Amino acid sequence: MPEHTAASRLRLSGLCFLLQILNILLFAVFVRYGSESSPGHCPPQLNCSRRRQDSGFQHPRFQDVHIQVLLSFGLLLAFFGRYGPGSVAISIFIIAFAIQWAVLIQGFFYSFLNGKIYVGAQSMVSADFCTTAVLISTGAVLRRVNPLQMLLLALLEVTVCTLNEYILLSLMGVSDSGRSLTVHTFGAYFGLMVSRILYQPHKDKRKREEQQDTGHQPDLFAVAGTIYLWIFWPSFTSAPTVHDNAENWAMLNTYFSLVASTVATFILSPVLYKESTPWMVQIQDATLAGMAVMGMAGEMLVTPFGALIAGFLAGLISPLGFRFFTPVLHSRLKIQDACGVHNIHGLPGILGSLLGTLLTLLATADTYGDRLELVFPLVAQGSRTVTDQAFIQLSALPLTLLLATLGGCVTG
Repeated sequence: MPEHTAASRLRLSGLCFLLQILNILLFAVFVRYGSESSPGHCPPQLNCSRRRQDSGFQHPRFQDVHIQVLLSFGLLLAFFGRYGPGSVAISIFIIAFAIQWAVLIQGFFYSFLNGKIYVGAQSMVSADFCTTAVLISTGAVLRRVNPLQMLLLALLEVTVCTLNEYILLSLMGVSDSGRSLTVHTFGAYFGLMVSRILYQPHKDKRKREEQQDTGHQPDLFAVAGTIYLWIFWPSFTSAPTVHDNAENWAMLNTYFSLVASTVATFILSPVLYKESTPWMVQIQDATLAGMAVMGMAGEMLVTPFGALIAGFLAGLISPLGFRFFTPVLHSRLKIQDACGVHNIHGLPGILGSLLGTLLTLLATADTYGDRLELVFPLVAQGSRTVTDQAFIQLSALPLTLLLATLGGCVTG
């Protein structure tokens, strides 16, 4: 047994060394600062929207996104109170590797020109978004995979996640600025499929209940993670928007959604559970669900009352999911969802996608004005009708689910 443990440590150390050396070599050969490319001309090989984002990009926005990933997801989704400090260390380890790999893979898709990858501030934000999808997936398999397997999961998922994002956002022209599909839905179902492949039928029942427990004991880290969500998630949602005047709607809609989702938990939890006040982890889960539902629709004309309705529905999904869906996933589909990512990210992400499709059908030049070109540029240019755009928005959902399940199956 000691020899096996030592061998495992050496395998992890050796793979980390090889992958880090590979990253360094790839960065040395391909990666350059974005300022080296011509600022006045946007070649067809480059994603011009990302160039415009970098030109008006401010450091505080990147800082908000990175704090959100590192503190909110690193602590909150690692579930320190349930799995101990080792899970937080693994989360930081995955973040450190995935960001490097995402910059490279996304660079080959988006900013590869004349044999070089040109990166800027927005490249780091996009890498953070891809890393978030990986962290969501790890929530489904936490404590059932070792650090070496986590590393391989990040290596493969970043690649498939970038491919999905490129197909949806660049080739199909889907509007998903807050990443309901490309982060929340993709990350959740990728992780669920990995969990299905790794299903352990004889796993100790008590340990399963611990993993699926919604938090009977006070969790200070859930408190910290939830507070960070409230502070930084609106910036997280609005960071990918191209223009500053498109940011306001995303931030406002996100705030309205999260307050309604939080109230919904206080309405439903006492009905489903014996406690009169929801546990902190339940409030944390409802907060995440309320924010995930605004990923696609955040920069659209949801209206304040519409954002409240969407957040309220998302807030109901989380406790219902833990009460009814999670046991079905395990008993019928043989999926052990350790942290309930299906209820927190998967279902709200799907709801957000459907909401975005509905709002696309209602988009007109009269209601959006000049903003129509920012949210639906192809519609504003006349090369695509609103109905066509809505159909494409809707078709992006099954495509994302397909790539997530196939990628998760191969990874598992």
